[in-house]
Amino acid sequence: MSAAAVRRWPLTAVLTANAISALGRTLSLIGIPWFVLQTTGSAGRAGVVAFCATLPVVVSALVGGPVIDRIGRRRVSIASDVLCALSVGAIPLLHRADTLPFWALCALVALHGLAHTPGDTARYVLVPDLAEHAGTTLIRAASLFDAVERGARMLGAALAGLVIALLGAEAALLFDALTYLLSALLVGAGLRGVRGAQPVKDMPPVSPRTYIAELREGYAYLARTRLLAAVVLMAMFMNGVDQGWNGVLLPVHAERNLGGAAELGLVTAVFGAGGLLGALLYGAAGHHFTRRTVLAVAVLLCGAPRFAVAGLTDSTAALAVIMGAAGVAGGMINPILTTVTYERVPDELRSRVAGAMTAGCELTMPLGALAAGLLVEGTSLSTALLLMGGVYLLATLSPALLPVWRGLDPASRETADDREGVSSPGPSRPVPAPAATTARPPGP
Repeated sequence: MSAAAVRRWPLTAVLTANAISALGRTLSLIGIPWFVLQTTGSAGRAGVVAFCATLPVVVSALVGGPVIDRIGRRRVSIASDVLCALSVGAIPLLHRADTLPFWALCALVALHGLAHTPGDTARYVLVPDLAEHAGTTLIRAASLFDAVERGARMLGAALAGLVIALLGAEAALLFDALTYLLSALLVGAGLRGVRGAQPVKDMPPVSPRTYIAELREGYAYLARTRLLAAVVLMAMFMNGVDQGWNGVLLPVHAERNLGGAAELGLVTAVFGAGGLLGALLYGAAGHHFTRRTVLAVAVLLCGAPRFAVAGLTDSTAALAVIMGAAGVAGGMINPILTTVTYERVPDELRSRVAGAMTAGCELTMPLGALAAGLLVEGTSLSTALLLMGGVYLLATLSPALLPVWRGLDPASRETADDREGVSSPGPSRPVPAPAATTARPPGP
C-alpha cells in the first residue's frame, strides 16, 4: 500500500463504516415500524415504540460528550455498534421464540437508541482530524461524509422494501445487526493508532464536578450564540415532525393507501437518491449562492410539501416525485451546517458541543413520534399528515424571515470570541467565533 493510501485509509474506513451503519439504520427505520404494524396492527403502538426508540437518543446526547473524550472516539464507536447489533438482532430472534412481549420490544429499541448516538457523534467529530491526516480539505471531507451516508440510506431504503416484501421485517432487522458488526470491525481496523481517535490523556480525573463543568461548557457555547440557537430551534421542530413521519405516518400511509412495504421502500429510496444528488449539487455549485439563500429555500422544500401530498392523495407516483424533490433540497442542508460547525467549534470542545447540538436538535423527536400515533388514532391519517406538515412549514420559515440567519455567510458572521471559559488544558489552533450547529438530515 502506498504512503498516500496509508494516509487516506483511516478516513476511508470511517466513511465506509458510517455508510454501512447508515444502510443498516435505514433497514431498521423502515423495518421496526413495519414489524410493529404487522404484529400489533396499531398506529398508536407504533408511536409508542418510536417514542421509546428516540427518548434515549436525547438522553445519550445530553450527557455523552465528556464520555466520548475520555473513553476515546474509536472505542466509543466500536462499543456503540456492538450494542446496536445485539439490541436490534434480539428483536426477531425473541419474536421467533415467542418470547417478545411489547414491553421487551420497547426496551430493546430504547437500548438501540441509547447506544447508537455516541457512535454517530464519535465518527462525526473525527472528520476534521481524518481530513487533515488524509491531506484533503475539510469541505471535501464533510461533503463526502454526508454524500456517502445519503447514498447508503438510498440503498438501504430500496433494500428494506425488497427484503421486507420478500422475507419479512424480521429479516431486515437481522441484516441490520450484521451491518453494525461490520462497521465495528472497520472502525477497529481503520482507526488503530490514529491520535484523534484515542482517549484524551490530559483531561482532569472523572468526578461529578468536572463532568458537570464540561457538560456546561458545551451547552454554554450553544446558548451564547444567537445563530447557533436559531439553528437548533428550527432543527428541533423539523426532526420532531420527521420522526412522526418516519416512525408512524409514512409506514401507515404505505400500508393503508400505497400498497405495502415495496412502495414504502420505493418512496424512501427516491428521497435518499434526491438527498445524494442535492449534496453533490451543492458541493459542485453551492459556492455561487449565499448559504442563507440556499438554506432558506431548501428547508421550505424538503418538508411540508411531502406531508401535503401524502395527506391529499393516495398516489405513489405523486409522492415519489415530491419525495425526490424534497430529497434534493434536504441534501443541501447538512453540507452548509456541517461545514460551518467544523469551521467554528474549537477542537477541545468538539465532542461536548456536538453532543449538546444533537440533544437540542433531537429533543422533540420522542414527542413527534408519540404525537403522530395519537393523532392517527384520534383523528385520521390525512388530518395528522396535514397538521404535522403545517408545523413543519412554520418552523422552516425562520431562515427567510429572521435576520440572525445572515450569520451563516462568512462576511456576516458574528465577531465575538466565544472561546472564553474553555477549561480543557493544552494548546489549540485559533478558531473563529462560532456560527452554526448541525441538524440531522430531515426525512428518511
